[in-house]
Amino acid sequence: MTARWVMMKVEGKDVRCYVGMPDHDRPRAGIVVAHHASGQDEPMLDTVHRLNRAGYAAVLPDLFHRQPAGLQNTGRVGLLRDPEVVTDMNAALALLKSLDPKVGPLGVTGFCMGGRVTFLMAASNKELKAAALFYGGMLFKPWGEGNPTPFERSAHVGCPVLGFFGAEDTNPSPADVAKLDAELTRLGKWHEFHSYQNAGHAFMNFANQERYRHRASQSAWPQLVAFFDHFLV
Repeated sequence: MTARWVMMKVEGKDVRCYVGMPDHDRPRAGIVVAHHASGQDEPMLDTVHRLNRAGYAAVLPDLFHRQPAGLQNTGRVGLLRDPEVVTDMNAALALLKSLDPKVGPLGVTGFCMGGRVTFLMAASNKELKAAALFYGGMLFKPWGEGNPTPFERSAHVGCPVLGFFGAEDTNPSPADVAKLDAELTRLGKWHEFHSYQNAGHAFMNFANQERYRHRASQSAWPQLVAFFDHFLV
């Protein structure tokens, strides 16, 4: 596995990305990772490493790069705008496609706010072949005035969607998950949702021992890899 920090250009500005490649020279699928509200921290870097060990190229872009330094997580998330996020994620996908050896097909995954971004991208980029979201909150809230919510974009979802949720979460709540499930079912969109008892938001985040749930985390990861193994071929 080879992982390194690189800079990509978005609208003429440098954006820091963490890029990981498996240790083989065969063509491999690529996955963009959308980080949680804590940004490009240790759990997100570890996600890149774990995807590499599973045989995938992966890139983790900084979705907060437009914002002033020193803001708290809530403030940073509140400044995100959906069109800008889509631009950043599309640039990260282009970065994956530029790597050598060849990278493709392409998928996306994300956690917390990154789970929301994952669903947004599934409805925004037809090149994606699979999308896996972890407890994506704010699916029913727009980022930026006049923008449709991710939920309102459900009809445009163009790839299979896998979701992991905590039964004790409040954002998204079980009712939110049921609403999303019903809408995707109504639209005939391929999706599969997993809900874990005794788990709330951020149950995969090992840096937060209050929220981390070992059983749910250990159950979800093999499901994620199996999903990408099936659809990213």
